[in-house]
Amino acid sequence: MRNPSSLGAKLVLILTAVGLVGSIALTALLAALIIPSFNQLEVKSIDAHVERTRAALGDFAAKVEGAVRDYGDWTSSYDYMAYPTREFEQESFSPLAMANLNVDGMAYVGNDGRIIIARWRDAARNVDRPDQRAAFSAALEESGFRRFLGARSSGSYYLRLGGDLAAIGVAKVRRSDGTGTPRGYVLMARPITSKALSDVLQLPATIDLHNAPEANLITSARATMRIAMPIRGSDGHAVASAVFTVPRDVSVLGQRMLWLAVAGSSLLLLVVLAMLRRMITTLVLRPLARVESHMQVVRSSGSLGLLPDEPRKDEIGSLGNSFNAMLQQLKDLRERLEVQSFALGKSESAVAVMHNVRNALNPISTILSQGIAQTPPVDRAVLDRAMAELAQADLPAPRRAKLLAFVIAALDAETRDRDARRRELQIGREAMSHVLEIIGAQQSAAHERPALEPCDVTEIIAKNATIARYSGSVSIAFSFPAQPCRVLASRIILSQVIGNLFSNAADAIAATGTASGSITVTIDRDASSARIAIRDDGEGFAADQTPTLFQRGYSSRAHKSGGLGLHWCANSMNAMGGGLKLESDGPGRGAVAVLTLALAEERADLAA
Repeated sequence: MRNPSSLGAKLVLILTAVGLVGSIALTALLAALIIPSFNQLEVKSIDAHVERTRAALGDFAAKVEGAVRDYGDWTSSYDYMAYPTREFEQESFSPLAMANLNVDGMAYVGNDGRIIIARWRDAARNVDRPDQRAAFSAALEESGFRRFLGARSSGSYYLRLGGDLAAIGVAKVRRSDGTGTPRGYVLMARPITSKALSDVLQLPATIDLHNAPEANLITSARATMRIAMPIRGSDGHAVASAVFTVPRDVSVLGQRMLWLAVAGSSLLLLVVLAMLRRMITTLVLRPLARVESHMQVVRSSGSLGLLPDEPRKDEIGSLGNSFNAMLQQLKDLRERLEVQSFALGKSESAVAVMHNVRNALNPISTILSQGIAQTPPVDRAVLDRAMAELAQADLPAPRRAKLLAFVIAALDAETRDRDARRRELQIGREAMSHVLEIIGAQQSAAHERPALEPCDVTEIIAKNATIARYSGSVSIAFSFPAQPCRVLASRIILSQVIGNLFSNAADAIAATGTASGSITVTIDRDASSARIAIRDDGEGFAADQTPTLFQRGYSSRAHKSGGLGLHWCANSMNAMGGGLKLESDGPGRGAVAVLTLALAEERADLAA
């Protein structure tokens, strides 16, 4: 610099000019790459929040629709719409029943729009609220739910009830098998609060009843972003909005990353201009090798450990900070995904329990239907005439003997019929106790792994076989071992799994078009485990279809809406330390479901 005409001075000037131009160009390049990328990430983040909120609102309404569909497709509801009875209202329309359904409002409405009965309970005290019931009835008359439902059998939407917002489920009232001209509608309401929405979204959210935009409304600030999503009613227009505020971490991170990159690149250019030849290995190649080595460790181990900090104020330091920021972001996203997976698992568990409850309630419906359709074994009028004729003193002895034989036979037939009804009611009571066990065990099973205990799998098979005989219209012959076999499992969950497998086998037998079939159960043991094989002579399946059967939501039945049964059964068996697999020789050749469980130790048998 002392001699401007020297080569060194010219080189310094040239390198300085090159450095300045390079610094400006690099700043522009980084801005062109980082800002749009982070803007895209921010847009994707907003879309993810919106989709998650929409899914949460849809799931909340879908649960109400699922509850109301059970009351809509129910023969008792169908009969009640024709002949309302107080017994049905006290049993199925009480505050306790509404509490079990987790709804606050219920109503039956005729096809002509007349409200047959409506009720609104106080969730805190579990008592009826006449004032809220009147508001609920008035809101239903104005909501136009019949036009919203149209030709569908059920649906859900949101409705404003004064200062509250509620998810409304509506279903047409039909018989349990879906037949019969609908006699009206059944509606259920479950209020949704800002706290409930915040708990689902894992961020502060509010239900705004005063502002109801027809489209998503996004208001951006420097560090936060306010998102308002419409919550639509029965007419498709918004009745409220879900409002939540999210931090603009991505944009802020992008700006900071840009400035750090610019500062680091400028400093690095100065260092390179002064000591390019001497320091290139120390400042560039070795740090890059260290980052590459750490990346290889992360890729091979799967652990998102941060790169050890080495304080440097250049591009390499910026690269390390960016790499650590990326690893930290990926780690946070992984933790969020685990939280979301846990919430989704709880939701699936609740749906799976409803699936199991439905399977357990089918026998009760069949028993009641058979009992209603069964005719008396003896005509009462004929029996009364015979008794009256026997009372005559001048009745001839041969005639008296014939009448006595007829009366004795009639009384014997009546006794046999009464005993048969008692046996069927006993089976129905066992099925109902099975349902109560499933519901009672759900709370503890939803938060922890099932507690394993020694239980007799033969007894569980026999109980479910007795119940499964009433699960459908097909006559099924069961065969299973009589010797006890004690395994380590959760008795209630294992009973649900076996009940589901019996139900699937019965459906497979019915799908063949025959009026009867057989299910055979065998139990093989080795030193430490038991292998329970459930074979049926139903329709079977192709070998390449086996992996598909365990997919969530898959069902081979065209008339069913989901395949939660096998997916839930496989997860439950894995949770109990066992396994489940399906085998078949092909379509039309039946199938076998194989359960594997650990045997209970002998000392457990002695202790029991």
